[in-house]
Amino acid sequence: MTKLREPLEEIGACGLPLALEVMGERWSFMILRAAFNGVWHFEEFLGVLGIARNILSNRLSKLVEHGIMRREPCPEDRRKVEYRLTDKGEDLLPAMLALRQWGEKYGLGVPSNPVLVDKRDHQPIRLVNVRGHDDRVLTWHELQWQDRSEIGAEKACSGPAVEDLPGWRQKD
Repeated sequence: MTKLREPLEEIGACGLPLALEVMGERWSFMILRAAFNGVWHFEEFLGVLGIARNILSNRLSKLVEHGIMRREPCPEDRRKVEYRLTDKGEDLLPAMLALRQWGEKYGLGVPSNPVLVDKRDHQPIRLVNVRGHDDRVLTWHELQWQDRSEIGAEKACSGPAVEDLPGWRQKD
């Protein structure tokens, strides 16, 4: 029996290339980082990011187009707009934190300050990692690919459930 692996030649068979199509450039991540920090107005993004106006406009449009952020009128001044994270955008938080933690470990060499903490307990968050069904932290060497049909319908799989995938339909 040969080892099963992802069909690497089929770009559409994996979520990673699709995610990178939307998010795969520095400014998109920096805009999201600012949004997670409460920045919502175009001029604020300009000020805190030091990004060119045309690049910011382009990236915000792309994030809105892909449903990561939404553009809505500012409640205090209807002539201004706010860029707010959607649920889809908020779902990028674990990926953002994993990248930040990786950058701290291999770039900075020390944890960043300020430290992200749990609002309730005021304790630092744990490292983002891959966990098994029994909550064990797993390394890359402890993982393998397996066809979904061999797992059984009652077992939850990583990623969204089939019924949560818009536009997806099972092949007959």
